[in-house]
Amino acid sequence: MQVAAVQLNSTPDREANLSRARALITAAARREAQLVALPEHFAGYGPAEVVAAAAQPLNGPLVTEFRELARQLGITLLLGSFPEQASPGERPFNTSVLIGPQGQLLASYRKLHLFDVALPGVPAHRESDFTQPGTAVVTAPLPGTPWVAGLAVCYDLRFPELFRAQVSRGANLLFLPAAFTDTTGRDHWEVLLRARAIENLAYVVAPAQWGPHSPGRRSYGHSLIIDPWGLVLAQAGDGDGVIYARLDLELLSRLRRELPCLEHRCLQ
Repeated sequence: MQVAAVQLNSTPDREANLSRARALITAAARREAQLVALPEHFAGYGPAEVVAAAAQPLNGPLVTEFRELARQLGITLLLGSFPEQASPGERPFNTSVLIGPQGQLLASYRKLHLFDVALPGVPAHRESDFTQPGTAVVTAPLPGTPWVAGLAVCYDLRFPELFRAQVSRGANLLFLPAAFTDTTGRDHWEVLLRARAIENLAYVVAPAQWGPHSPGRRSYGHSLIIDPWGLVLAQAGDGDGVIYARLDLELLSRLRRELPCLEHRCLQ
């Protein structure tokens, strides 16, 4: 299966972000990508209160538009994340949505681990001030394929038990859309993604935000697609764009057979 990871520099300018996302998705489909993945907060990124104020329900115009685009292009499409409306008066969720090639909603995942971190020399991040966490591990089979996707978002990367739980539910393809900070990304982004691929013998597709979004918010970029041996198949640099790789089920099956560490687990 040919997959594509889209890298964006989303800002509070929603229409510009969506126009760029549509163009890159369409370009990826024309290059025969069967699965296209967008980064976290693809529709708009900036001050947390601005992001939260743009919340929509799952059946709102944002998801509806991209369900139709996926249907028109005949692709599976991951909407990395957007602020999903919760009950009145409650903080929104940070929700990732997986859409099938007929425009059907395959799965939605509400980010479990919220980024409440104060690092020296940069503004503190408190995602929980404007977002509430989800409660469920989410996996989804891709229709007509042997692939089962595990859904996660950004800061979830630091919690390996989430990905192990996904693999226990059959996942062999792990999504990690992100807006990973520039400060931590330089040292942690690639090594953590490769670790998640290696320890779970799974493909990892990690579309990322890059560059400055608003004062105090800058993302590392370097979107990655990684194979089950931990080898980097494709990596973006700085700038908007798309990276591509082909997922090889034979390779994955052989590696899981030859190195059966998933069967050797003592703690479940």
